[in-house]
Amino acid sequence: MVSTERLRAATVGAGPGPGNGFRKNGGGRFGKDGEALQFSPSRYRTGAWVAIASIVMLFTALTSSYIVRSASGNDWVPIAMPKVLWLSTSLILISSVTMEISRRSLRSLNDAGYGRWLIVTVVLGLGFLGSQLMAWRQLVRQGVYIASNPHSSFFYLLTAAHGVHLLGGLVALSFLVLRTTRKRDTAEGELGRVGAAAAGTIYWHFMDGLWIGLFLLLFFWR
Repeated sequence: MVSTERLRAATVGAGPGPGNGFRKNGGGRFGKDGEALQFSPSRYRTGAWVAIASIVMLFTALTSSYIVRSASGNDWVPIAMPKVLWLSTSLILISSVTMEISRRSLRSLNDAGYGRWLIVTVVLGLGFLGSQLMAWRQLVRQGVYIASNPHSSFFYLLTAAHGVHLLGGLVALSFLVLRTTRKRDTAEGELGRVGAAAAGTIYWHFMDGLWIGLFLLLFFWR
């Protein structure tokens, strides 16, 4: 069994040195008794960046189509942006801050703070999705539907695509919340938790930045 102190030393990158019980060897770590700790949290970050790359390609194509289509044809009718989108933007910006606080809490060995701020982030994310649905309802009350004109079609498409990807992030964060209830008494488990938290933070910050880009596009490129 690996002690909590040794797990945390390996997890937060305390580094090898006299008395810490770990030494580096290539890409892994080894304990005093020679047990191999080959698990690397970098695989989570790699997975996050691969997902982000695919999302970037999707939204690059959609954004390019939006810009080209807005400059061609006489059927492009700008719609009035629902004011609730300002609330959406505020919620996702705040959630990015709380996600970063959560990650830093884990690195500071503050498990309670990590779980608490993670839950706050999930709640804010759900609030963002709820406000997006409110924006759609406002448009429907105005008689603006997905097929009303090209601008409305792109509005629904872009916000829906972002919402689906953000929902995927919420599922991942909810999984991290569930993991906070499980005690990690192995190096793999502890390193895995930190790696997953780092990957979740990267993805969540990306979704935040992506929304800001879409928000500016929809509001000012009409």
